[in-house]
Amino acid sequence: MLQVKKLNIYYGRHKVIKDASFKIQPSEIIGLIGPNGAGKSTIMKTILGLTKFTGTIIFNGQKITPTKHTALQHVGALIENPALYPFLTGRENLSLYANDQAELAKIVSMLEMDQYIDRRAGDYSIGMKQKLGIALALLNHPQLVILDEPMNGLDIEATILIRKIIHRYATAGTAFLISSHVLSELQKVMTSVIILNHHEIIMDTPIDQFKNTPVSKVKLKATDNSAAKTILTNSGLDVQQNDNYLIINIAEVDQVQNLLYQHQIMLRELTPVHQNFEQVVVSVLKKNRRDTQ
Repeated sequence: MLQVKKLNIYYGRHKVIKDASFKIQPSEIIGLIGPNGAGKSTIMKTILGLTKFTGTIIFNGQKITPTKHTALQHVGALIENPALYPFLTGRENLSLYANDQAELAKIVSMLEMDQYIDRRAGDYSIGMKQKLGIALALLNHPQLVILDEPMNGLDIEATILIRKIIHRYATAGTAFLISSHVLSELQKVMTSVIILNHHEIIMDTPIDQFKNTPVSKVKLKATDNSAAKTILTNSGLDVQQNDNYLIINIAEVDQVQNLLYQHQIMLRELTPVHQNFEQVVVSVLKKNRRDTQ
């Protein structure tokens, strides 16, 4: 479906994206993650033909360039703030782009916008405008939908609704490229993750594989945590305290057990520490920074 090869983007003489390559297949939901300024929105804009670049972008066998946008008729997008005409109603904004009024009405109902769709868009709340922007991206049966921070301004119920809609469209074959700082929500929808740092892709992997990150820490509870911490620290081991537990490196478990046994301190609990999605992302970014220093 979408192929991005050796993508380089410059702002003046400054390279803001370096040799980015990735693919998106039908029904995939790709999460694009990275710190502020990493280039997430820039990549999205470039796929939409809005910035100059070197490299190749191909969608359904057709090249996309800053001057050639034919393939984009099958791509829906919401980049940064929704581009709305504030003096028009929500329905009128959608009608400017809709090929099918029946589909327009279906999307309005699906997004639960019926109560305000005929009000001026300029009077909408941030969440209402965000929903309208998402509705615009879903018009005309897109094969690929690009969403930049789609959860911005949405309450909990609306966030859950958008998540369900993304899954529904993906099941029907639509692919998604989504950028969000709300990693807990992004984790619930994406099938693969692309991580950007220092303007280049440092990881591109299926989410199931990403979640299976090897355990590096273990938490333990001893008969005397305070004494155990002192013994282990004095022996030069890395020990952190978290509530009623001590956190140690998994590679040092045998040494820890021997030291505590020698001092007649018994273990009550020894459990691997599994990182959540956000912690894994932070670890990947930190490791990349260390490796590039």
